[in-house]
Amino acid sequence: MKVILLEDVKALGKKGDIVNVSDGYARNALFTKKLAVEANGKNLNDLKLQNQHADKVAAENLAEAKALADKLKEVTVQLKIRTGEGGKSFGAVSSKEIVEALKAQSGITIDKKKIKLAESLKNLGTYEVKVKLHPEVVAELAVKIEAE
Repeated sequence: MKVILLEDVKALGKKGDIVNVSDGYARNALFTKKLAVEANGKNLNDLKLQNQHADKVAAENLAEAKALADKLKEVTVQLKIRTGEGGKSFGAVSSKEIVEALKAQSGITIDKKKIKLAESLKNLGTYEVKVKLHPEVVAELAVKIEAE
């Protein structure tokens, strides 16, 4: 019997896959636990529509990420940190501080987990920080650190 998986099933496949299983396994295990539905005409059409919708949403998310990446290229975030004698800083700039400054200075809101710091920002100067907005889109954000 051919079934469409509604959830990931170990040793069978991932959600949305059409697999061939024995009738007993389908009726007694997959259907009762709502892990699969029979692959008839209506269910196949529903799966096709769901896949089309998912593709459309993914394309919209990619377009939004590219637009945000273009905005971030033009923005320079300025941060002030306390420094001691000789320009030595007390601590480092965190991704949380970068996100807060970005929101305050340009109104752009992003998640702090999307900021990928290659090294800790302890010294004064300008840095290029990578921001992973989408699996296919990585933007660069200029961060300028000045003494307080």
